[in-house]
Amino acid sequence: MEIMDLLPLSGVLPKLKATSKKHALQGMSEVAAKIANLHERTVFDVLLERERLGSTGVGRGVAIPHGRLAGIETPCAVFARLDQPIDFEAIDEQPVDLIFLLLAPESAGADHLKALAKISRLLRNESTCEQLRGSDTADALFALLTEPAKVSAA
Repeated sequence: MEIMDLLPLSGVLPKLKATSKKHALQGMSEVAAKIANLHERTVFDVLLERERLGSTGVGRGVAIPHGRLAGIETPCAVFARLDQPIDFEAIDEQPVDLIFLLLAPESAGADHLKALAKISRLLRNESTCEQLRGSDTADALFALLTEPAKVSAA
């Protein structure tokens, strides 16, 4: 499964305005709910439940909130480049400005983990993150996120 199989162009938010982790997750939940044809609150609650287990802020300004949901058949994603970095309770205590949200079916099993690993590899690449931070259109961000060479370069 490739990033472009998870992330539609409509799921790329180039300048999300958020003042907190909850605010960012709410904005992204709204978009994810439309993509997955779910209720926004259902998505938001699953993400909050996961955050209670421990922050999905993985460090270096990146967060990968994720959750499993009944009612979807294939994984889907939303990517946001924040207007201003926010506290996400990341493991390195640094503010977050790049958020890649992943939703998977409850029965996804290994596919969910493979998708998370692929996203993690992509966002561990410092060059990719710099390019994402320097891009301010959905088209440019989508191209960077779905370029196959970027994923394998991590």
